[in-house]
Amino acid sequence: QVQVVESGGGLVQAGGSLKLSCAASGRTFSSYTMGWFRQAPGKEREFVSAIIRSGIRVSYADSVEGRFTISRDNAKNTVYLQMNSLKPEDTAVYYCAAGLRGSFSYTPRSESEYGYWGQGTQVTVSS
Repeated sequence: QVQVVESGGGLVQAGGSLKLSCAASGRTFSSYTMGWFRQAPGKEREFVSAIIRSGIRVSYADSVEGRFTISRDNAKNTVYLQMNSLKPEDTAVYYCAAGLRGSFSYTPRSESEYGYWGQGTQVTVSS
């Protein structure tokens, strides 16, 4: 079992950057695929990015490809989401999630593939 806690959200102007962090408890962090999802007001939660256990394989939603970068530090039990060139449409609550699916050829993008979730951190991008 793993618990995750997000941090790093805030208010930023369009074009700016933020770096989210997700700290996980437990000794088996390196066994989990880590994902980031987001939920904007009035919308369903959507996939943003994911990174498999070893960090070799990553995946991004089309809407953030080229602007966001996911990474992980297994020694620190932490996964990061560097967000650059932020847009007002990136405004949402960002959630970190952990799951046991994923491989060198497959990165989970569905909520149902993640069993552990954080409480979320608010990201607001002003125009």
